[in-house]
Amino acid sequence: MSKESFTESIVEEAALAWLETLGYANKHGPEIAPGELFAERDDYTQVLLATRLREALVRLNPTLPTEAVEDAIRKISRLEGATLDARNRIFHRLLVDGVTVEYRSDGAIRGAQARLIDFDNLENNDWFAVNQFTVVENLSAAAGAAQAGKHNRRPDIVIFVNGLPLGVIELKNAADEDATIWDAYQQLQTYQAEVQSLFAYNETLVVSDGVQARIGSLGAGREWFKPWRTITGETLAENYLPELQVLIQGVFEKRRFLDLLRYFIVFEDFGGGAVAKKIAGYHQFHAVNVAVQETLRAARMRGETEEWHEAEGRYRSSKQPGGRPGDRRVGVVWHTQGSGKSLTMAFYAGRVILEPEMANPTLVILTDRNDLDDQLFGTFARCKELLRQPPVQAESRADLRRKLEVNAGGVVFTTIQKFLPEERGDQHPMLSDRRNIVVIADEAHRSQYDFIDGFARHMRDALPNASFIGFTGTPIELTDKNTRAVFGDYISIYDIQRAVEDKATVPIYYESRLAKLDLDEAERPRIDPDFDEATEGEEVEKKEKLKSKWAQLESVVGAEKRLRLIARDIVEHFE
Repeated sequence: MSKESFTESIVEEAALAWLETLGYANKHGPEIAPGELFAERDDYTQVLLATRLREALVRLNPTLPTEAVEDAIRKISRLEGATLDARNRIFHRLLVDGVTVEYRSDGAIRGAQARLIDFDNLENNDWFAVNQFTVVENLSAAAGAAQAGKHNRRPDIVIFVNGLPLGVIELKNAADEDATIWDAYQQLQTYQAEVQSLFAYNETLVVSDGVQARIGSLGAGREWFKPWRTITGETLAENYLPELQVLIQGVFEKRRFLDLLRYFIVFEDFGGGAVAKKIAGYHQFHAVNVAVQETLRAARMRGETEEWHEAEGRYRSSKQPGGRPGDRRVGVVWHTQGSGKSLTMAFYAGRVILEPEMANPTLVILTDRNDLDDQLFGTFARCKELLRQPPVQAESRADLRRKLEVNAGGVVFTTIQKFLPEERGDQHPMLSDRRNIVVIADEAHRSQYDFIDGFARHMRDALPNASFIGFTGTPIELTDKNTRAVFGDYISIYDIQRAVEDKATVPIYYESRLAKLDLDEAERPRIDPDFDEATEGEEVEKKEKLKSKWAQLESVVGAEKRLRLIARDIVEHFE
């Protein structure tokens, strides 16, 4: 679609029309402005649509008295937190978990959770989009505001659910050669600084010029604003469809939007007040939802004789089960390096933990090296709000066994080597026969996952009814039958080509260069060419014991003559 087809107002009207087809009512901002016949606010400083919010709270919480409803509204209206990011994080928890309220009943103070959204019954919520929504805010320099003073701003489209402004769409004119999608992004940065009251409730930000469209989150840099290239998740959208249409229909469809809010937004906490809000990309969102369906199929939590049906109103996918119900092989997620695989694993873990049918599952996060275990554990630890619990690391084989003998729950990190039995050749003792245990293996393509007196057999002995899912950043070889035997076939592929097109990663160009080793004939038998493969899965402490044996290899490879040859080749190449 050509840029000449668009003006900003036409793009705005098209966006509202797409939202309307999804079931959103819509109004022009001035129609509901303060003082108008259909006013929904008392003044421009109010960003919540109070009547819609109050009606939703009453509808979603029929047992709560008026006192409790008003308490919920007060807490939502006066969010705690010294910064915009802190208030936004607090609101997200209220949105997902509900608001803790108190009220008096029979002479006693009682507590309850007031739901802000009905995540199960879509039509029990109020869906509303407003264009040209004016917000006025007077920021005080004493409060530490960077943009002190009175500000009047008017985002192009604000999306409300139950009176809460959860989405903002900012548009630019594609026909204007001087206006780009990043001008819309910069406009949102200004809004976030000057009308913070609106963005404290924000969950998704969208920028578009009608041709291109990107989605991101509060505080995210432009590199984190990504395209959304599919509507249903079954296939990529056709090229003739405008990116904004694909994004709106792909994200703001009611079921997908509620799933995104509930399971796919994370506040990654780096400590010391450093927090990054992240929203899943389309490849992460759909991969995890399919993986959860496959987990329920593989674990067969319903029992062997019960008929298989998806729950009413839940996310649906055209993906057909890759295996038999109860075969314990969930599948393999291949997402190329640099595309957020670790975060995808965290989203999957958080999603499975909240799945009612999994009945408080235990997740075992499996790597084959200590450094990878520490790295992945760090990611999960920063996402503990998503997991609803802090993850733990197994320090030894005995510690792993203690952690896995717990009757329910837990996110346990371990290296695969800790599944070795006490004596070589022994069978590993059974630790738990529960069906709601899921083993999540990182880099599932590696050769250690075998059944010939290997770690996979020991894991099966220890956890005979566990289900297995593999994540990998590189494709599985066609001849690799072991990986498929343990994990099953692909359930999601996000390869390097798609990642580069989405700017999730950059291409790598490899040119083979050879710096020959000058070895005496007497030295050659001392060099084992299979060293890397033989020690790939060894833990750090075991590798240390091998260092002396392979010191000769290091001295040959690092010989001064060879290093000079390599250095000269590098300089000549870049000159």
